[in-house]
Parts: sequence; structure tokens; C-alpha cells
Amino acid sequence: METVTGYFYMSALRRIYVGVFFTVTVIVAACLPSCMSYKPAVDTKDLSHMYNPTRAVLTPSYAVNTFSDESATLSVRFFANDLLFSEANQTGVPTAVLAIGIKIYKIIQDTRILADTMTYDLRIVKDTLKMEYAYDIPFKTEGNSQYVAEIKTLDRLRSAMSQTFVPFNTLSPFNSYNFLTRNYFTGARLFSHTLRLDEYINLYYARGHFDSLYISYFRPFEQIPDPPSMLLPQKQVDYEPERIAALAYSDTMPIMLPREGIYLCSVDRKIKDGYTLFNFGESYPTMATPEDMIDPLLYIATRDEVGRMKENPKPKIAIDDFWLKCAAGNIERARELIRIYYNRVVYSNIYFTSFTEGWRTERGMIYIMYGPPDKVYKSPEGDMWGYRKQVVKSSWGGRYSVADDYVFFTFKQRNSIFSDNDYFLSRSETQITSWDQAVSDWRKGVVFHFDNQSGN
Repeated sequence: METVTGYFYMSALRRIYVGVFFTVTVIVAACLPSCMSYKPAVDTKDLSHMYNPTRAVLTPSYAVNTFSDESATLSVRFFANDLLFSEANQTGVPTAVLAIGIKIYKIIQDTRILADTMTYDLRIVKDTLKMEYAYDIPFKTEGNSQYVAEIKTLDRLRSAMSQTFVPFNTLSPFNSYNFLTRNYFTGARLFSHTLRLDEYINLYYARGHFDSLYISYFRPFEQIPDPPSMLLPQKQVDYEPERIAALAYSDTMPIMLPREGIYLCSVDRKIKDGYTLFNFGESYPTMATPEDMIDPLLYIATRDEVGRMKENPKPKIAIDDFWLKCAAGNIERARELIRIYYNRVVYSNIYFTSFTEGWRTERGMIYIMYGPPDKVYKSPEGDMWGYRKQVVKSSWGGRYSVADDYVFFTFKQRNSIFSDNDYFLSRSETQITSWDQAVSDWRKGVVFHFDNQSGN
């Protein structure tokens, strides 16, 4: 890992591809000689590409560490397979050319105030032995403050851009931003709080040395959200740890998570803050076994149906029968439904995992049932997703105009000691959900879309 000083070279990890793809409908507007159509301007604030794998060409990983109240580091990782290397340069050596623009905003009463800006040009020389390229960018901070980093990364050779927001804070010297993890065997920086089966790590504390590490174990959070039309309390981890283990600490101590669940690592037993690690099972984030595929059906199947599938000695046959029934016996249609539904489950895990798998979150629920949003707007408070409703076409004097209308879902970020990716659906701000219609469509073998409903 190198500190950025302008042009630099970097290090690699192999990208894991999920063998499922989204079906994307492209609407092409044709202009006939006898009429004129009005095309809306490009929405530059729309970040829907962040949650649509068919549009996200560049997918960097980010992490922020606060090494003191006055200084922090943004770590960025690129997968080698994401980058375009070209020999069309003066050296003739395969090189990727990127640019990173960073804006650091201080959050004061839900208002973003620009605190710093940085721009870096990257020339990354290809190394066939590397699977990832990573680097550190230092910047200044203030104590007892909340921030969000807006990061735009441009691959100049393919004109592809990635944009994201990374929240962090200096509110406590003991929260997760004061820790980082590395692979025990390779020393590579890790960007995920979720560990794979039998993965060993080292945990580093950035603010000095301590003698004991306290690991609080919480059982897995297995609830799913209620339908969006129901005004009920938000579901979250509201139970105490089952066990707290005290370990003699050193930053070379190998750590491995033996059981599925939530592990909160703290420097003191009395401090309910720290760095959280997760074990979501052997196949996460994919659906590798029939048993993995049953619970995500709770959004469209009854609990009795799910219970019978779990009790069936042949769960794969039970799942196939469920989808065949939805598809009225059409095998090809059933396969298509399975592909789309579980594709969304997997990407929900990739995008929305917090203290539980992404498909169990409220953003995951909406994503699975309705698909990738057509619009995404981000703010210090959270996300707003828009789904395009049926197009309304009007005419006047021989000219035609098309009015876009959207159904919006508002998600607000929730303060959590377990994850900074914890968002809840603001149900009071959600007027239309069409949940019953969506469930009905899925069970009739139809992938629900807001833009092809008969009405709301």
C-alpha cells in the first residue's frame, strides 16, 4: 500500500464474478418527421449506476481510517480486471490512466460544508502477478466531527466513471474508523468487514497499543423487513451479546471467526463501540445451496410455504416446484424467474449488507421486489430511490412531450455501532408501494415493474 504523491503505481486481488446478470430494458425514443419530441436533460445528480452492475464498469473499494483527530487516510483499491491497460503510450508498456477527484464534506446539522478537495492523476503500470492495485490518500480532519467523502474516479482510456460517497467521523477514538484489518498471510489491506470461511486476519488499532481485545459475540440477525406499506418499528439488533471473550492482544495475533454471527471488537469491556466483523456463512454472498435459496423467498411466499420447503428432505425439488407453480408449469419461464430473483438477492448482499446479509435489509427488500432503481439521489441523511412509472404522452399543436413520473422510496442512514451501511425505509414518506401487486405478479410468473402496471 503506497501513499499518493501524484503519479504512482499500485498493488491486487482477484475479482469474484457472480454468474448472474440483470435484464435491462432500453427504451429508444424515435423522432418522426411529422412531430417533435422533447428529451429531458441528463440528470447529473442521479447515481443509479451505483446499484446497477450492468452500468458500473469501474467498481473501486474504499475505506477511511482516522489515525488521530487531525488526520485520516482514504484507502482505495482497484481490481485488475476492472482496468483497461493500453500500450499506446511513450513507453509502450501496458498502462491504465485514471483520475480521482475527492471532496471532503463536514456534516453540520445535516448540511454538507466543503472542507477539502483533492485531485490525483494515476498511471498504473500493469503487473501480471498482481490482481489488485491499492493506495492511501492522507488528508486533514478535525476532532468530534462527522464527514462524508465524495469520490469520483475516471478511467480515461474507456471514459468510464465511478462515483460514491463514504461516510466517516472523528467522534470517538474507539469506533471502527480507528481500526483496520489485513490478511494474516499476505498482509494485504482488507476492505470488507465480512470474512470468508477459515479466513485469518490481523486487526490493527491506529491510536496506540492496548493489552486486551474484547470480542462480543452476537447471534446472527435473521429477521426480514415488513412490507413497505406497514408502519411498524424498524428492526435492528436489540439483544445483548451471548458471550464476551477477552484475549491478550497483539497486532500479529491471527483472528478467525468460527461461527456465523456478529463480532464486535473493542479495546475495553465497558466500551460499546469498536470494529465489527461478520460471518454470514460459507456461501455468502452467493446462493450456493438449495438451503440458501429458501429464506429469500419470504418476500413472495408465505411462512407456511417456506416452512414446508425447509422440512422437505429434497429442498431443491421443493424450490423448483414453487417456481414451476409460479410459471404455470413453463420450465423456461421458471428458470428466468429464478435467474432474475436470485440475481437480485446476490447483488443486494454485495451492495446493502450491514449487520445482516443485504437481502434481509430494507434496501435489499425493495431491490429484490422492484429491481435496480431508475434514479438514486444521495444526501447526508441517506438515499432516495425513484422507479419510473408508466410513461404519459401528451400532444399539443402537433408536438409531443413525454412526462416522466416516479415512485420514490426514501432510506435514512441509522447510527449503528455495527455498520455505517445501515439504512431504514422512511415509511411515512412512502405513499405508493404497490407491494401486493408486486407479490401477485411474481407469483403469477411476471417480473413486476412500476412502468407496466395497469394502475396504482
